[in-house]
Amino acid sequence: MTENCRGAQSLDEFFNTNKEAQMSLFLQQLLNGISNSSVLFLTTIGLVIIFGMMDVVNNAHGEFIMIGAYTACISVNALHIPFALACILAALVTGIVGIIIEQAVIKKLYGKVAETLLVTFALEYIIQQIVRMIFGPESQTLEVPLRGQITVLGVSIPYYNLILILMALVVLALTLVLFYKTSFGMQLRAITQNRDMTQCLGINVARINMFTFGYGAALAGFSGALIAPIKSVFPGMGPAFNVDGFLVVILGGLNSIIGSFASSFVINESITIMSGYMSQIVSKLLIFVVIIVIVRFRPNGLFSSKEKR
Repeated sequence: MTENCRGAQSLDEFFNTNKEAQMSLFLQQLLNGISNSSVLFLTTIGLVIIFGMMDVVNNAHGEFIMIGAYTACISVNALHIPFALACILAALVTGIVGIIIEQAVIKKLYGKVAETLLVTFALEYIIQQIVRMIFGPESQTLEVPLRGQITVLGVSIPYYNLILILMALVVLALTLVLFYKTSFGMQLRAITQNRDMTQCLGINVARINMFTFGYGAALAGFSGALIAPIKSVFPGMGPAFNVDGFLVVILGGLNSIIGSFASSFVINESITIMSGYMSQIVSKLLIFVVIIVIVRFRPNGLFSSKEKR
């Protein structure tokens, strides 16, 4: 009888311990997913603007991120500039590069999807080779600017992850204010709805396009600087961001900033949580299948605005 009681007690302890471990794993994956989702949104918001709002299929988006990451590495490691200023410098440099590309190449290709796709694919390769020739194929490293961690519900969260989450919210807020509370944003949204009509009404479409493309590129560069301490920085790092970026834009809605923010968290949070219980490859495969089904029945995305005319 005593042995049976001990066996039952041991079984209860096993299940309680297992339940606590499962809950701890779930919380760990949940909080990691929030951090990873913030990174995904930061690296995608530039594509939301250039592809989603301007209808430019930008295959060189990942290279803008790479330029920002290299700018931050050089600024901090070689020029000894503080990391915060290096992030701002990365946004400025990448924004200028974006404006130059828009004026030199993209300006004549609006509305021409096939040509834009081909040109940006060529730009992707050209930028990679230029960076490889200048800096070599070796990976660059950048120390995490803020070390340490905080414990929440028994789960440790690095301080830098909190900064990434905060930066994602700041970028979201600034972009929403720019596009929905300023005359520049009103003109951009008018161009998004009907480019020919806004041009007839006297709006300088070329100038709006130039600054919008530059802003999207600057956000990509800013995100590249932010992720440089936690990612490998090398000439071929860009294309990896394109696939997830296009998925976020399509799922959230081509011209919806809030939708892209939400879809970033839906996609990465789901993948991160499921990765705790199965392989990451299987979890990504399941998410891709779900996205295909959603796009099949809602081709404009979950949060798309009115269709462009």
